[in-house]
Amino acid sequence: MSDDGASSVVTQKPLSAVQGMRKNGKQWHPAKAAFRLKAGQTSYARRSEDRKSLAATKAKEKEMKDAKEAERQVRFANKFRLDSSRLMTSDTQRRIQAIKDKRAAKEERERYEKLAEKMHRKRVERLKRREKRNKLLKS
Repeated sequence: MSDDGASSVVTQKPLSAVQGMRKNGKQWHPAKAAFRLKAGQTSYARRSEDRKSLAATKAKEKEMKDAKEAERQVRFANKFRLDSSRLMTSDTQRRIQAIKDKRAAKEERERYEKLAEKMHRKRVERLKRREKRNKLLKS
């Protein structure tokens, strides 16, 4: 009987399966693991690799946008029968964008005036503020 440790088979369950009753009595909820931050867990090599791939993607996008803009410039020149020296400059593009912005602001102002005819002034102001918030969230 001195060899009873060797003859008995010890069966142990894994520690994760052994759980006592929950203290709050909500046994139907799944057990939660400890909170461990995942940020900062990637290696420097992995982060630098990701940065390189992102830079390559951005360079490709810029190249595509430049090609598209060049094509647009050529179409503009052909439409107005201009030579290549008179293509749109950045100053011209800036003026065109300013005109577009003014037109959009004017349309918005007219729309709010139309709403003000139907609604109370304070309600229209509230709508303006709400739309500005939504516009900022989307951009």
